[in-house]
Amino acid sequence: MRLLPRPTAPPRRRLRALAAIAMAGALLAASACGGDSGGASADGEVTLRFNWWGSDTRHKITQQVIDAFEKDHPNIKVKGEFGEWSGYWDKLATTVAANDAPDIIQMDEKYLREYADRGALLDLKKADGLDTSKFEQDTLGAGEFDGGLYGLNAGINAFTIVANPAVFKAAGVPLPDDTTWTWDQYTQIAQQISAKLNGKGWGTAAYGTNDASLNMWARQHGESLFTSDGKLGVTKQGVTDFYTNLLKMQEVKATPSAEFTSQDMNAPLDQSGMATGKLAMSYAWSNQLNALSKASGQQLKLLRLPSVSGKATENGAYYKGSMFWSISARSKHPKESAEFVSFLANNTSAGDLLLAERGVPPNTEIRAAVASKLQPADAASQAFIQTIAKELGEPSPPPPVGGGQVEKIIQRYTTEVMFGRLKPDQAAQQFIDEINGELTK
Repeated sequence: MRLLPRPTAPPRRRLRALAAIAMAGALLAASACGGDSGGASADGEVTLRFNWWGSDTRHKITQQVIDAFEKDHPNIKVKGEFGEWSGYWDKLATTVAANDAPDIIQMDEKYLREYADRGALLDLKKADGLDTSKFEQDTLGAGEFDGGLYGLNAGINAFTIVANPAVFKAAGVPLPDDTTWTWDQYTQIAQQISAKLNGKGWGTAAYGTNDASLNMWARQHGESLFTSDGKLGVTKQGVTDFYTNLLKMQEVKATPSAEFTSQDMNAPLDQSGMATGKLAMSYAWSNQLNALSKASGQQLKLLRLPSVSGKATENGAYYKGSMFWSISARSKHPKESAEFVSFLANNTSAGDLLLAERGVPPNTEIRAAVASKLQPADAASQAFIQTIAKELGEPSPPPPVGGGQVEKIIQRYTTEVMFGRLKPDQAAQQFIDEINGELTK
């Protein structure tokens, strides 16, 4: 299951830095003032630091939003600090541990709880001037736990099947009815496409290359990857069944070989199986449709995940934040930081610039205002998000402290299973033992 490339930060170095965050968090209670995150000048001008990861396109758009904010708030300057996903978390962990965190942080669900539980993030419910009245509760709740709001949803996502109609057409197979299909039907369709393509492609990518795939499988079977109290929520039997089904799909050639999957897992976007037309279906977050369509040169289509029962309301789907806006608990300027976050989330001029770059806008008024300005793939993503609204379940709990390594660990065991080096039950037990070890560090 391939997403846009997100190299994993070197775990030992990052975790050593994160360990120091606990010490930094303890200092919060002992000090009313924060680290050096910008101060007010003699004329009352305030400087905020704001960091994010992303592409060059995101950097340019975000700077335009900063410029618009500064024009409306001449007494506030925003200094952008940005880079690629690779290295972002190492740098953030180091600056937080050194009490030098940025005021506003683009945060990912994988690390939201790690930073919040260590006292590094402000409870946004207490942020002066932050308006969340136009957010639907499910989208707002994605960044909420333990009674606090530690990340404001920056874009709505749903985990989906992304399909290439051109490959379906080449195989002579019609697109499925995604409101009723089961896993068995999904496997049969993928197997049929692989057979028709006769070695030139496959019906679907293999799942199991990220945490979302296991979580969605778990949700369909009455479990969840993590629980609300910060524990692992999947059972050995659940993970065993997950890998057993994956092997079944591989054996009937619904999915590519283990060799192809291991290479595709980390391939650049323009060299991926979806981009090169070798896959009829893969797995993606809904906000990735535009980038995947551009890379493939085709107008791709989002489909609902299959389910055990064939009911769309039972496929485990929920609204996930593509990313979040968080504020450092040590910011010297929490009020001004909240003003900037509110601008990002609620201002129409910011919405006109951001459009769907970080996902479908969670603010319902902004979403309606930008709808006619979206590129076709982004408009399709937004329409899909709205179509499935009544089918969704409660958001999954964010990963607990130590849970940020789960994607890397899942990828490793998926590879071991597909190459036949571990049986599904062996991989399940070792996966559970390793994750539980991470959660107790």
